Amino acid sequence: MKIPKRIAQTLMNSLKGGVVPRVGLPYITVGRKDEIDALLHDVDLIADGGASFRFIVGKYGSGKSFLLQTIRSYVMAKNFVVVDADLSPERRLQGTRGQGLATYKELIKNMSTKTKPEGGALPLILDRWISSVQQEVMVSSGLGVTDPGLEPLVEKKIAATVYSLNEMVHGFDFARLLTAYYRAYLSGDEETKAKVLKWFRGEYATKTDARQELGVNIVITDDDWYEYLKLFACFLKQAGYAGLLVLIDELVNIYKIPHAITRQYNYEKILTMYNDAMQGKARHLGFLLCGTPQCMEDPRRGVYSYEALRSRLAEGHFSAGYKDLLSPVIRLQPLTNEEMLILVEKLADIHAGLYEYSQIVTQQDMVDFIEIEFGRIGADSHITPREVIRDFIEVLDIVYQNPGTKVRALLGSDSFSFAKNDVLSAASETEFAEFEL
Repeated sequence: MKIPKRIAQTLMNSLKGGVVPRVGLPYITVGRKDEIDALLHDVDLIADGGASFRFIVGKYGSGKSFLLQTIRSYVMAKNFVVVDADLSPERRLQGTRGQGLATYKELIKNMSTKTKPEGGALPLILDRWISSVQQEVMVSSGLGVTDPGLEPLVEKKIAATVYSLNEMVHGFDFARLLTAYYRAYLSGDEETKAKVLKWFRGEYATKTDARQELGVNIVITDDDWYEYLKLFACFLKQAGYAGLLVLIDELVNIYKIPHAITRQYNYEKILTMYNDAMQGKARHLGFLLCGTPQCMEDPRRGVYSYEALRSRLAEGHFSAGYKDLLSPVIRLQPLTNEEMLILVEKLADIHAGLYEYSQIVTQQDMVDFIEIEFGRIGADSHITPREVIRDFIEVLDIVYQNPGTKVRALLGSDSFSFAKNDVLSAASETEFAEFEL
């Protein structure tokens, strides 16, 4: 495969480090076709004015984050705006000390589009919106850039766009700030533009500061940040984008919250977002939340401990043993041995291209590697793609740096076999942790 070295290096470094790369995913995507198709069907509904809400559930290392980043790449190519954040002890959906607002700030910081996939796209989106309105008015009116009659027509068009937001919660102030940004854009007032962006990013701590600098008597808080995501979704559609997709990973950090009442408040926020999506109260907006089976299903601490969510999300009587990709919860099944073999073939090609050597790992070597990895006791239920990928890249690195080393000899060595027994201890630790809980 012909892959730019910068992307190939990022892929190798990320995968060996156990993290999901944000670039180059199409080169290594294997399996998950049904899951991707189901989520892209949701994306089409969002573009048509609907909303969606899905949970992606799988073990650590099973490919949840990988699927999330793959969808991210797909939808940006479809002209969507994507925001994403990982939850942590400092970032939750609801908090009393700014944890909910911290999640909102992270989402806006990571706002991405096709032309700015690395994040920080908010200024670009606003400038592009104003520029596109100007172009549209110029085409329809026949006026030039210097014509004095152009500005009133553009302002009228801008006003029509922001007026449509007034009926939504906090829409009036949101619209006022969009108008302020437009006027600052026209006059070249970079200071005011920076202040409006600061407000949109949730960085004003008090209403007094916002009133003094922008003349609005409201700031984004822990309690209402989700309402602003709904506003952004509608505005982005007006600005020429297909919609807004929100990706939230590490849902397990809510499960880990020690205080039951704080957990319940977070689950309440999930319920609000879920109900809005299912009942049509949100438009052009989609949510994907990732978590482990335990953080979903634990009856005392998980999402299902909140009865209103359990009754909506738990599997029905007829789903046992069947895959239902139309339900709100998508459960990731392990990749098959054949799919993993295709993946290691791709990795071997990328590695050889990156370091410019002739392929030294044969097809039989790869088959032997997969057989060893999946032939261990407990591998069928405890090994994950992350572990297999890291092991294989380690093999590639060793063989490349030690030309005399034969892959088959390395796979058959005592040290490799001993290292492979780690899966047994991992299985024991998991069982012990479950027993403790």
